[in-house]
Amino acid sequence: MKFYEYGDKNLPHIMLLHGAGWSYWLYLREARLLQNKYHVILPVIDGHGEEGTVPYTSTEKIVDQLIEYIYKNCGGKLFAVSGVSLGGQIAIELLSRKKDIVEKAIIESGLCIPTPFLLKYSTFTIKLCCKWMFSKTFNKWALKMLPKRMQLPNEIAELYLRDFTSMKTETMNRIFQTYFQYTIKESLKDSKADTLFWYGSKEMQCIKQSAKLFQSYMKKCKIVELKGYAHSEISSYHPEEWVEKAEEFFKH
Repeated sequence: MKFYEYGDKNLPHIMLLHGAGWSYWLYLREARLLQNKYHVILPVIDGHGEEGTVPYTSTEKIVDQLIEYIYKNCGGKLFAVSGVSLGGQIAIELLSRKKDIVEKAIIESGLCIPTPFLLKYSTFTIKLCCKWMFSKTFNKWALKMLPKRMQLPNEIAELYLRDFTSMKTETMNRIFQTYFQYTIKESLKDSKADTLFWYGSKEMQCIKQSAKLFQSYMKKCKIVELKGYAHSEISSYHPEEWVEKAEEFFKH
């Protein structure tokens, strides 16, 4: 697993975990905004971007690697972790492994309820549409069709086209197999982390249900619905707002 780092390593450590199909650059703008105050760590999850040739195994196996990195490079503890979608689920698993490995956590749209229907639907969609779904022609068009508030800067758009269009079908299917069947762990109840669960008001019901289930396991958890936002919108398209909300949470 590759790790990009921003800021002085002596500053508080923050790890930001991207979602499926994206890579470290999803949080690149946030990292640049935070690097004067924090040591920001952006992992490239197996099967994505430059790690595209590394087989994706499971949420649990990814967390094994993250824990190894945290103990080797961060003294065994992070000030904060945040993850979106698949990254949010990975962050939930991290919290369940070590009760004091993180002081603060922001979970954005992290699914923690098994959804067999979505697994079947997503697998079928990939099988039917993979040729054009991962084509550069389609994705260039799709990026241009996004509403103005969700337009990516050229640097990020180029990285998106480079990495998303090189995703392997078997990688995405493996992600679906683990993501949509993930079950929250009882050990999460031992976590000492102060947590925040964000989701967009336009998200699927299973994400909203996941927020409530996650909250029921945590000693400290606040749920925030982002009005008018779709899945992963704040982290992917509104980095300044993300940083503003995150820093406000970090202060308390």
